[in-house]
Amino acid sequence: MNVHTTPHSTGYRISVERLKGRIAIYRGDVLLAESANAVVMYETRLPPTIYIPRADVSVELSEETELQTFCPFKGTATYHDVVLGDQRLANSVWAYEDALPESKAIQGHIGFLPNAYDRLDLGGNTLEQPQDGNISGPLIDWLMRGASEIETSEAFTKALSEKMLEHGIAIQRLSILVWSLHPLIAGKHYIWEKGEDEISTNVPTYEIHDHPAYINSPLRHVSNGLGGVRQRLSDDNPYNSFPIIEDLRAKGATDYVAMPLPFSDGRTNVLTLTSDHPDGFTTENLGLVFECSAVIARFYEVFMQRENAQVLLETYVGKRSGARVLGGEIRRGDGDEIDAAIMFCDLRNSTRLEEKLGRTRYISLLNGFFETVSGIVHDNGGEVLKFIGDAVLAVFPAGENSITARANAQRSAIGIVEKLGEFRASGSDAHCDCSIGVAYGRVTYGNVGSRERLDFTVIGQAANIAARLGEYGKTVGHRIVVSSDIVPACADALPLGDVALHNVSQPVPSFALKTAADHILDR
Repeated sequence: MNVHTTPHSTGYRISVERLKGRIAIYRGDVLLAESANAVVMYETRLPPTIYIPRADVSVELSEETELQTFCPFKGTATYHDVVLGDQRLANSVWAYEDALPESKAIQGHIGFLPNAYDRLDLGGNTLEQPQDGNISGPLIDWLMRGASEIETSEAFTKALSEKMLEHGIAIQRLSILVWSLHPLIAGKHYIWEKGEDEISTNVPTYEIHDHPAYINSPLRHVSNGLGGVRQRLSDDNPYNSFPIIEDLRAKGATDYVAMPLPFSDGRTNVLTLTSDHPDGFTTENLGLVFECSAVIARFYEVFMQRENAQVLLETYVGKRSGARVLGGEIRRGDGDEIDAAIMFCDLRNSTRLEEKLGRTRYISLLNGFFETVSGIVHDNGGEVLKFIGDAVLAVFPAGENSITARANAQRSAIGIVEKLGEFRASGSDAHCDCSIGVAYGRVTYGNVGSRERLDFTVIGQAANIAARLGEYGKTVGHRIVVSSDIVPACADALPLGDVALHNVSQPVPSFALKTAADHILDR
């Protein structure tokens, strides 16, 4: 007989039906379970699942194992091993000890994984095959057609929330937590709230992993692969699994769900939904979101990959260079000839410092040195192209104003020397000194390297002269030495004459720049 005919539906469906007569489950000749009170659950997209009352299980079950899984319609499943003499079938049965309302009929029942048995005796029952029907509507239509036109994750989050409302999903709040590849921030947390015009975007640092608000949150639970969370917030269910639940209840929330949004690289991000409908989320609406969650995850993955690419390029090759690479300048030889001031800033006495401080403290000092130099360069319109050992190569493109570029380079050099002098005078651990060379000229700004490995940099005589002037400054006791091309932008320069530089064919007329901190640095 047919015990259930799954109706054609326009939404996600779950139903539990009583089976008639005796049901038996075997593994070989071993009877695993036998019952006249078995039920079958029909769920959209899934094969029919038989559940047997725990009292009708005929074999020994272990205590609960560490494995747990989560279903937004059934709750948290706990697992047991089946013990057959010397044989143990790990995590081969599961149970919902505290099933959610739409699945209460399977509470106290046991389900057997397909690999636990090889024969199922249904008696006179016949199980229906899944008939999923059509669960399309405004949300799916938008995901398939309109969503791809959205350019930012913030705009996508807002549109996603609005489409859920249009589809009839009673959301009061929606949030998305996505992890990123960034040297300073751990990820981004987008929050949409009904009635608010703008998306709230939080950018947590890596300290989030140690913050109590995150440690005791559903976000951490889901991100760590512990499954989703479903929490009814009605007055007759006062128990709160997480502190945020009480905050949401105070705002009128009635139902809360946190579900994983897996990325293709294995990272687990989080989507949360909060309802303010008196009855919370329906099975159909929540099922629809779960049906769409993989597609939603891919949209955010594309957004984050784009952001990650930009951030990583800016981190490793600089903002301007990163923009050019993202703009398509990715082939060897791609680049432009530009006029620019080039600055080469070298840490003095680095070998002695490493021997004195040890590797760990020296790396910390080096990072502080790079941070100081980079910050001042960026503040003056320049860009750090790369760190070369313990030195910094920076460029100040001239554009339409060569005088400004030269002035910016000199202002940066003086600012760096004076800032390091302040550190030394204050007794800071960043007790370091530097040697800086600055030159101006025409350079090639673009890709060089092999076919497999490229470097976006500047190539030209000005770059070579800047590095050699820095080295020369160490030998004559000047911290900043510039070529004569730089001098028109500086009124306080000490002539050094024509300087012969290594690997530079002609002597370079050069000047030393004075700083207000020279007397401090020479103490």
